[in-house]
Amino acid sequence: MTPDASTDDAADRPVFAAEITPHRSLTPRAFLFVMVAFAGLCTVLSVPFYLMGAWPVLGFLGLDVLALWIAFRLSFAQARACERIVLTYVELFVEKISQHGLKREWRFNPLWVRVRTERDEDFGMTRIAVAERGAEIDVAGALSPHEREEFADAFGRALAVAKAGPRAPSTVG
Repeated sequence: MTPDASTDDAADRPVFAAEITPHRSLTPRAFLFVMVAFAGLCTVLSVPFYLMGAWPVLGFLGLDVLALWIAFRLSFAQARACERIVLTYVELFVEKISQHGLKREWRFNPLWVRVRTERDEDFGMTRIAVAERGAEIDVAGALSPHEREEFADAFGRALAVAKAGPRAPSTVG
C-alpha cells in the first residue's frame, strides 16, 4: 500500500459522527398503560354522573381521552425526526430528516466551517450553528442546554482535528 492510498482512506473515515433524535420518555408499552389507566379513570368518574342523569359528562370525558391520545400520537410522530452529522477530513455532512420523512442535506468544507453558539445566562447554551461563508444552519436543536454544551465541545475538538488533516504514516526506513 502506498502512503497516498492510506491517506485517502484516512480522509474518508469519520472524525466525528452523531445522530440526534428528540427525547421521548414514554415507550409504546408505557403509552398503552397510561391510556388504559386514563380511560379507566374517566370511565369510573363518569358512572356517577350518568346515574344522576348528567349523561353528557360521558361524552366530555371521552373527548378528554381522545385529546390525550391525539397529543401522544403527535408527540410520537415528532420523535421520528432526526439529525445526522458526520465530519471527515474532507467534508462535513449534515442531514436533517423531518417527522414526515423529508430529507435535507448540507455539505461543507471543514477548513471553512465555524461553530457559532449563543448562550443565555439563565438557560445555558441556547443555539449551535454551523457556518461556512454565507451559509449557516442550526444543529443539535433537540438537545438540552447542558447536552448542547457537551456537543459543542466535542464537535469543536473534532473540527480542529479535521482541520489539522490526517496524519500520514511515518516512512522511516
